[in-house]
Amino acid sequence: MKKIIILALALVGCTSTNKINYNTSEALHNNISEKTLQGIINRNIIETDTTFKWFGANFKFAQPDAAAIETFNLKKNKFKMIVFGGTWCEDTQNLLPMFYKLVEKSNYPQKKITLVGVNRQKQSGNELSIQYKIINVPAFIVLDNNGNEAGRVVEYGKYNAIDKELAEIVNSIK
Repeated sequence: MKKIIILALALVGCTSTNKINYNTSEALHNNISEKTLQGIINRNIIETDTTFKWFGANFKFAQPDAAAIETFNLKKNKFKMIVFGGTWCEDTQNLLPMFYKLVEKSNYPQKKITLVGVNRQKQSGNELSIQYKIINVPAFIVLDNNGNEAGRVVEYGKYNAIDKELAEIVNSIK
């Protein structure tokens, strides 16, 4: 009986909403083995997994716009972010490090960012990719503090400068 109770408690603990929930899958795509993170993840998972060396390399060279840094810093209490990306996606590999450099330089709180990994079908393994109608990644979605979408930048955006475009969206929040 004790074993059943311990097993039940362990299962309940594994489904806690505070636990980071992600699925990894390794697949062969174009004869290249890849690891895909799916679900709610965080920067640390990508940064510390040696499979994703692209993050550190691209983060080192990222140079966000000074005005964008200032905007994020000044308005950091007025918005939150949800970011969808694919660890398999070259655009995500290029742009996610730039986003996190902007976050770091502006002192934007990491706790206000929900990072969601998607597979090649743009599915997150939860309802978020459906709820936010994700078609392409990366998708950087700015939400006001009430949870309303203020705007989004998908892939390289309109100007090929996600930092500047995100700053415009953030600046529009009252």
